[in-house]
Amino acid sequence: MAISLSKGQRVSLEKVSPGLKAAFVGLGWDVKKVDTGNDFDLDASVFLLGEDEKLISDTHFVFYNNLKSPDAHHSVEHMGDNLTGAGEGDDEVILVNFTKIPNDVKKLVFVVTIHEADKRNQSFGQVENAFVRLVNVENKEEILRYDLTEDYSIETALIIAEIYNKDGQWRMGAVGAGYQGGLQAILNRYSN
Repeated sequence: MAISLSKGQRVSLEKVSPGLKAAFVGLGWDVKKVDTGNDFDLDASVFLLGEDEKLISDTHFVFYNNLKSPDAHHSVEHMGDNLTGAGEGDDEVILVNFTKIPNDVKKLVFVVTIHEADKRNQSFGQVENAFVRLVNVENKEEILRYDLTEDYSIETALIIAEIYNKDGQWRMGAVGAGYQGGLQAILNRYSN
């Protein structure tokens, strides 16, 4: 049974899933029944950060236009863009192979943004049931889950979770930090 995380909680992946080699990070959401005149296109992305908590290079930003991390094994891979969020379950999925992540990558930051939020007059206040979950690739068991319950009425970008290496062990933290200014605000935070 999956462990449900609360905002700010951190957990060792080795403790909750000993020997975990690879996982799907599934992100999902529903749009509230509001009519903005446009579809909601939420995008999941991941920032691969070095020791200095900055993007190692531009290619270490994995999203719908750069689906694979630059390392030879493609240790982090985005499984494709969902343009509407329709349907049950994960809307977008990112595959993480912990055994292949290069040593210079110390943290993976998982982000959800609203495509063209300002132009479409949309925010996370119009989104509900947002979650991130970690699923073991080998047995398809959900290990961890974080359901966002806060009201992000003006935010257009969210850092939803992070996976980081501490003392040689991978850990996951539930973040839930909202930003105005969309993806650019988060790019500004993690760019050199």
